[in-house]
Amino acid sequence: MNKAKLSQDENLSFKVSHQLLPQEYQRIDLYFSLPVEMGINPSTLNEEEFFYSNIKNQSAYYADKLHLPLVRSRFISQNKGEQSDYRLNLNLYCYQVSKALDADIKQTLKLKTAEEFYPAAIELAEQTQLLTKKLRRYTPSDNKLISFFENADNYLSWHIEQSFLKLLTLGPKSSEFTLERESLLSLCKAESSYRVDNKYNSQVTLDDANRITNKMRLLQRLIEYGVVFQRQTRYLNVNLKRLVRGVITAVIMAFVMVLVLNARSNFTEVTVALVAFLGLIYGLRETFKEDLTSLIWRKIQKGRPKWQNMFTHSVTKKRILSQILWLEYISSKDLPKSVNALFQQRRQQNKQAAQLLHFRCDNKVMAKEFLPGYGEIQLQTFFNLTPFVRFLKKGAGRLYTLDGQKISSQGVERRYQINLILRHLSQGEESLQRFKITLNRSEIVNIELIE
Repeated sequence: MNKAKLSQDENLSFKVSHQLLPQEYQRIDLYFSLPVEMGINPSTLNEEEFFYSNIKNQSAYYADKLHLPLVRSRFISQNKGEQSDYRLNLNLYCYQVSKALDADIKQTLKLKTAEEFYPAAIELAEQTQLLTKKLRRYTPSDNKLISFFENADNYLSWHIEQSFLKLLTLGPKSSEFTLERESLLSLCKAESSYRVDNKYNSQVTLDDANRITNKMRLLQRLIEYGVVFQRQTRYLNVNLKRLVRGVITAVIMAFVMVLVLNARSNFTEVTVALVAFLGLIYGLRETFKEDLTSLIWRKIQKGRPKWQNMFTHSVTKKRILSQILWLEYISSKDLPKSVNALFQQRRQQNKQAAQLLHFRCDNKVMAKEFLPGYGEIQLQTFFNLTPFVRFLKKGAGRLYTLDGQKISSQGVERRYQINLILRHLSQGEESLQRFKITLNRSEIVNIELIE
């Protein structure tokens, strides 16, 4: 089976990606082992707040043939027919091209020698030019469709330019490949001139880096229409929580009324003592009501699913995927045997006191089939670890070294290590992966897969 993949997303976030087939069921579990010294526990980090603010899910059509998008050019040329059909097929094509380019740029940057890097970069540029020519060959004449084309073309041209500028900036430098470098720069200049000639962006927007970047982010979201599914999140235990709160309130009120009636029978008239006693009773009720409700609710909710994500196609409104999600603090006795055994393989110095946080996601594909040419959908879950670093200390002082008769020092930072186990269940098979996430207050320093 295809394993779920965990990779870094931004400075303080990572993502888990996996693919699903029509009507397939999969389960993803993440077990976080958080060192106690990080200060993460139910009192400092509420699970529900963390879920809503720092865990995001996204699902979209997926194709592994990234060099040749599966949406054929004839779809782009269909100026006749429904407006939504043209927009959907156009977006599928542009989305696939942008994803292919991102993947190929990443692979090309792994080539560290100029002899390998520049031929691969030139080949990538030629493939990209063929794909954009295929798109621009069929510019629609219908005014209702031209805006969709211009938005997609504008974003794709800008994304191509930025991707190759990034490639040239981060790639190896060599005077022997000047011609190749000039060829790649010419591609970037050509795309920039193309947007200027078509008046896609105003000069005011071009002069402001923030404005042009934010505009392109908006255009990127527009081309995701029909490709990336719409998500609707529902809290599953609303009525149960109301019932628990109501029952606890009724029981406490009944107990308070018994005390009040007993007090009235013992005091024949209203006195300062009676008023003080009644005030004490109601004060205790308000003091312990919330604590008692929270305690009992946590016991009842333990192990129960908390949320449901429903993904629907933004054009047809058909349900594609259903997710049931859990997020809760657990103890070591709640760990499955296979997960606990993998945690125990850590070295002795790494077996420090830790708080365990468990995330679970059950995924069920409801669609019987996808759009023509697409056999899978991809599900990505993004985790932002910003709340984890809230209580971390900054620097840890200086490190002194002796070199002959000279003493030198350098500043060092304090780093923390999170052990994480990714458990993936699909078609009756279980896959376990253990990761070591090293982070400081500003970023994830490293994510290491422990074989």
